Amino acid sequence: MRSSSSTAVKSLPLKRRLYFLLKLVCFVISVLIFCEFLIYYVVIFQCRWPEVKGGAHVDKKETSTSVLKAMILADTHLLGEIKGHWLDKLRREWQMERSFQTALWLLQPDIVFILGDVFDEGKWSLPQAWADDVRRFRKMFKHPVSTELVVIVGNHDIGFHYEMTTYKVNRFEKAFNFTSGKLITRKGINFVIVNSVALEGDGCAVCRTSEAKLVALSHKLNCSQQKQNHSDKRCTDVEKLPASEPILLQHYPLYRKSDAECTGEDSAPPEEKNIPFKEKYDVLSQEASQKLMWWFHPRLILSGHTHSACEVLHAGKIPEISVPSFSWRNRNNPSFIMGSITPTDFSLQKCFLPYESRVFTIYCAAGALLVILILAHFQLLTPPFYFAQRLISKHKAV
Repeated sequence: MRSSSSTAVKSLPLKRRLYFLLKLVCFVISVLIFCEFLIYYVVIFQCRWPEVKGGAHVDKKETSTSVLKAMILADTHLLGEIKGHWLDKLRREWQMERSFQTALWLLQPDIVFILGDVFDEGKWSLPQAWADDVRRFRKMFKHPVSTELVVIVGNHDIGFHYEMTTYKVNRFEKAFNFTSGKLITRKGINFVIVNSVALEGDGCAVCRTSEAKLVALSHKLNCSQQKQNHSDKRCTDVEKLPASEPILLQHYPLYRKSDAECTGEDSAPPEEKNIPFKEKYDVLSQEASQKLMWWFHPRLILSGHTHSACEVLHAGKIPEISVPSFSWRNRNNPSFIMGSITPTDFSLQKCFLPYESRVFTIYCAAGALLVILILAHFQLLTPPFYFAQRLISKHKAV
């Protein structure tokens, strides 16, 4: 009898320790699930599709069913095998995958545009590395049939102009069904896809082909917008497109001196705003920018490349939105644009992703709490009351 009772007493501390260990494991798992999974739902759930502004410009026939819900993001910069550390790859790709998949599930966009620099090392990638990068991209950005994904080329995908080759351009076009000068029309809305890297203006083979397609598309769109009683003879045999003014989608922004006039919490840091932009490197040249506006008279321009947000008004009437990077490797507060678009109007809203600094703070706070719980459990953490009591007793003894 005595032996059985003593065994029960000895097993009691063991059960308590196992129970305590189980609680710690549950605590750690809960923190991981929240920071690596649930936090994306908590943050993105707060985003709402903007309502298209009313007024004289909105056709009475336009209803909620004719509004196109477009999600726009840029500069994902999937790391490659040359400069990408495996841990950095794992972390950044998981963040982007969870953000994208959560946004698709909660927001259900009709179409998604990625404005270039999909890869970080596409300009250097050998065939096997390229195939691996494309496979990883398709896994991260998989989407249902109901959502269309349109990917636009950037300088990190095919190289800057001096690195760009026909082989790299064709490789990208084959992987993503991309064509410069391509028109995408959805619900009567015209989107013009531009290879901005090819707008160097030096007559290179890729540049000539790209510009020729843009000029031909410009002619079609201009003919489609003419009224029947003022039709041009040159438009007689031209295929008619929806008369909606186009939206330009490209990687490089149109020419601007710097980001000095850009505002907002996700604009460029103050120390970088006044740094002059270099034409054909940071932004398009003035000549190429003017050509695009002459050719298309767009009602909106969406671009990436700078990794920071900016809103610019060209010629006093054409808005351009520079979309920040979607990767936490490039900024602490990534975001994407939500656009409600009709043939005659549009409304844009920004949706921020979880701040990485806040996720790090949660991990630090959870780690500190975990240490305190462990110390308290093993009675290694003396409560302040008992500590003061011991000091008083020692003083009296002296």
